[in-house]
Parts: sequence; structure tokens; C-alpha cells
Amino acid sequence: MKLPELPTEKAFPSPLHHPRVATVIGRWLGVAVTICFLTGLFSHFQQATPGWLLIPSRPASLYRVTQGLHVLTGIVSVPLLLAKLWTVYPKLFTKLPWPGRKALGTVFERLSIAVLVAAMALELFIGFLNTLQWYPWPFPFKETHYALAWIIVGALLMHLAIKLPLIVANWRRTPADRTPVSDPTESLPPAITGLSRRGLFRTVAGAVALVGITSVGQSVPALGPVAVLAPRMPNVGPQELPVNRTARDAGVGMVAADWRFTITGPEQLSYSLDELRALPQSRSDLPIACVEGWSQGARWEGIRVKDLLKLCGAPEGSSLRVVSMEKGGFYATSELPLEFAEDPLTLLALRLNGTDLDLDHGFPARIIAPNRPGVLQTKWVHRLEVLT
Repeated sequence: MKLPELPTEKAFPSPLHHPRVATVIGRWLGVAVTICFLTGLFSHFQQATPGWLLIPSRPASLYRVTQGLHVLTGIVSVPLLLAKLWTVYPKLFTKLPWPGRKALGTVFERLSIAVLVAAMALELFIGFLNTLQWYPWPFPFKETHYALAWIIVGALLMHLAIKLPLIVANWRRTPADRTPVSDPTESLPPAITGLSRRGLFRTVAGAVALVGITSVGQSVPALGPVAVLAPRMPNVGPQELPVNRTARDAGVGMVAADWRFTITGPEQLSYSLDELRALPQSRSDLPIACVEGWSQGARWEGIRVKDLLKLCGAPEGSSLRVVSMEKGGFYATSELPLEFAEDPLTLLALRLNGTDLDLDHGFPARIIAPNRPGVLQTKWVHRLEVLT
């Protein structure tokens, strides 16, 4: 039995598969990917800061904005990527001009597309599951997510270099694209769906807006009521603040009555909880901003870390190692660089929103600092170590 022949590219005459359409949607996708990459790079360097990079503690809400944008642009990239693939899939049926010099360029083009699409699909998939805190794979998320980002950038640059002449040719609108909205007539055959090019653009833009509005509420409280796609809702959790990692998850139980906080430096100090409460207290209005994209502002009260450094005689410019009572885990300890340790907003917090910390929020003490990822705002702190 003879197998049916595959269609050719000419079998898809719809204007929705025109290079102009692919260029416009590609621009939108390119903007989203660029923002997502740069904000993701900032988040990665927050958690693994290279020696040559100085991350400031201000603006205090900078990480809240950048990580909210990172997750938002990652989410809206899904409908944009699907739309982009739909506009160009007829190219899969283009026969290779073999033998000939053009065949090599076509092979490189398809190779760049294969790597780009595969890497982006995997990146968006594991990134979305990260927002749900579900990791059904054996490899480390952070390192894999970071490596895939650079693979995407490389494949994208290669693809743009190959397609640059076509992109330039279709970057600006043609007379056919300037047809008034009231006149549906186009120079190319109508799409089977009945959509015009502009209709497709509106549909894709609407899908992007819908996905964005129903997810961004996890970091924009005003949109919280419609954040049906967000894994975290504002004001939901102990003391009206969401929790990622509970005390039970961290292996932290009830705190013993003889619990003491210590700070090791030129002079070693030790305090009971009542003694910490007796020290001069300060207040900081700072958000918790997590790598999963959600954030929420809160009112924190406690002792300024810079005051603790002075009490133990730490030299100027000291940084700190923060040690938690958490049993193991990647973030049982963290480092507080001098820019954050000396910032007056950085606290060893004892209270949240007017009451003592809930155990799931780090009772009896936690770190809260400006412009820091939530995973570095260490909970259940029982020791600070001065690093010189």
C-alpha cells in the first residue's frame, strides 16, 4: 500500500502563516524572553553572587519587582510560543534543497529551531512546576534552569542570525497590513478560521493579557481576587502572610524554653528571647519576595543587625553567616553581605504584623532584609557568625 505524500509548504496559503505574522509575534516573544532572562539572571546572582558583583540593598522592593516580572514573563511566554510555532509550522514541510549550498543553511536553521523550541519548552515547564514547588525530576532545579537559559540565548542568537534577512524584510508593515479595520479585505486568501492577521494579533494579545492578569495577583495584591492561576494568594497564611516552607517541613518543632540566640564575633554574646525583646527594637516595612514569583509586604519588628554587630565589637564592613535551627536543606545557612548587614532596614525580626512570629514564619527569630529573595530571609535563626 502506497503511503500518502506529505503536504508541501504551498498547501498552507493562509495569511496567518505569513512571515510578517511570524515576525510580529516573534517580537513580542523576544521581549518576554529578554525580560525573563535578565530578571532570572538577577535572581540567580542574588543566590550565587560572584565575587566581582556587588548587589545593593536598595531599592528595598527591587527583588519583588524583578522576580514578579520573571515569573510573569515566563507564564505569558507560553501562549506566545504556541502562537509563534503555529504561524511557522508549515515550514516543516519545506523540502531540503539537496544537494546544494542552501541545504547547509536550512539544516542549521532547523537545528537552531529544534534546540530553541526544546530548551524553551523544558525551561517553561520546569519553571512553572517550580512555582508550584513540585520537583518530580532527579536533577537540581536551580542549576538546570540557569543552564537552559544560556542554551536558549545561544540558540536564539543563532536563529536570528540565520533568519535576519527575512526578519528585516518583514519588520515594517506593508501596504496590505495597513488595511483599515473596517475593511476586512486582504491581499492574501482569507484564513480558514476566518481570522485576519489583525484578528490573530488581537487573539494572541488577549490570551497573553488574560494569562497575565490571572497570575500576577500573587505579587500585585490589588489583582489578588482574580489570580486564579497563581499558586499563592495574598493574605492567605499565618499572620496573613503566605508560607512556602513550614516548620514541619524544616524539621523544626516547638522551641525549648531555654532557647538562646548567640552571635559570635570579637566578643561572643548570648541572649534569651526575653533578653532580645529587651534590646532596642526597630520596625521595617518590607516585602517577602520568593523565587516562585509571589510577594507580599509586611510589618516586621526586631533588632537591627547593624546594632548586633556593634554589640559584639565586629569591625566595620563585616558580613555575617546566618545559621538556622532547620534540619539540613539548601538554605539552613545563608550569608548576609556587608551591604545588607549594615542596612538599617535589616532586622533580626521577632514580630510580624503586630504579633510574635508564628512558628511557620520563623519563631522565635528570623532575618528580614531589603532586596533579598525569600529563601535567603532565613527563619528559625539561633546563631549569627561574624565573617571578616
